[in-house]
Amino acid sequence: MRDALLIALFAFLGATTAGVLGAGVLLLIRRWSLTAHLAVVAAVAVTAMFAGTLAVARAMFLSAHDLSVVTTVVAMAAVVSLVTALLLGRWVVARSRELALAARSFGDGGAFAAPDGPAAAEFAALSRELEATSVRLAESRDRERALESSRRELVAWISHDLRTPLAGLRAMAEALEDGVAADPDRYLRQIRTEVERLNEMVGDLFELSRIHAGALSLSPARISVYDLVGDALAGADPLAREHGVRLVGDGVEPVPVEVDGREMSRVLGNLLVNAIRRTPADGTVAVSARRAEEGVVLSVTDGCGGIPEEDLPRVFDTGWRGSDARTPPAGAGLGLAIVRGIVEAHRGRATVRNVAGGCRFEVTLPVAG
Repeated sequence: MRDALLIALFAFLGATTAGVLGAGVLLLIRRWSLTAHLAVVAAVAVTAMFAGTLAVARAMFLSAHDLSVVTTVVAMAAVVSLVTALLLGRWVVARSRELALAARSFGDGGAFAAPDGPAAAEFAALSRELEATSVRLAESRDRERALESSRRELVAWISHDLRTPLAGLRAMAEALEDGVAADPDRYLRQIRTEVERLNEMVGDLFELSRIHAGALSLSPARISVYDLVGDALAGADPLAREHGVRLVGDGVEPVPVEVDGREMSRVLGNLLVNAIRRTPADGTVAVSARRAEEGVVLSVTDGCGGIPEEDLPRVFDTGWRGSDARTPPAGAGLGLAIVRGIVEAHRGRATVRNVAGGCRFEVTLPVAG
């Protein structure tokens, strides 16, 4: 028993000495290639075994012949271990370089393609993660390009819409200042109208910037869609009378929802104003609310004659106004973008589709618990 303990002690001391030296070497070459690290690890393992064996041999007073045999065996094991470590290190480094090149390709705007050939489980998992990241980056780039395109269109349209009323305001102000205005009261009323329209445009821009920045603060409360639709219809009634459009809100169920009343009133108001302005005189704008499997569905149906199918996916984009909406009364193309932003902030969705004689905008909201 005593001999066994002595053998274990001497072997432990020799192996520990080799391990400490190996750890020091690894610390010194920590910035080197993985091949060098694997070679050091293999050398440490063989050296630890040799040091332990040598310590035991010296303590047990083995013959020179026995010590030579042990040394030869350990040396052969060291050669095989080092060669194996070098080959493994070269394979790992080559595989990591292939992955780096593939990752660089999708980082420069391309798509990630995993290197051919067998790979270790860790490399295969890394390839899958890089492939998923490549897909997400491609989707993000597409969204960024679409957003940048809509921003450019918005800037162009906003610039046009601002220039026109500002030029009119300047002309009317100069006429009033020079005393050549035939009807000063009419000029003042027109100035007030233009200023209110500019104020609405600035308000829409501010609201949209809050939505895009994720700074839209909601104060949800339990409310019936019957009351929500009723208030929206009452607010849009003067505009409907001015355009000769009839508002209908008969199909509204008193379903409760958990929403911010002020923001959802803006959603319905934007949809109603948009529908009234695009419905010809003597037309009808119908509002309905019903409970469905996916939630509460609020819909506004107008008589605009329909939207071209190729334009339907862009209806809620920032700045979109359609091919026939280039005049200032059509607005800056922000109303529907604000609608989508507010609805999505309520964990809902906004959609549009064509129906007979017009189109139907639908807002789906979660049902209150």
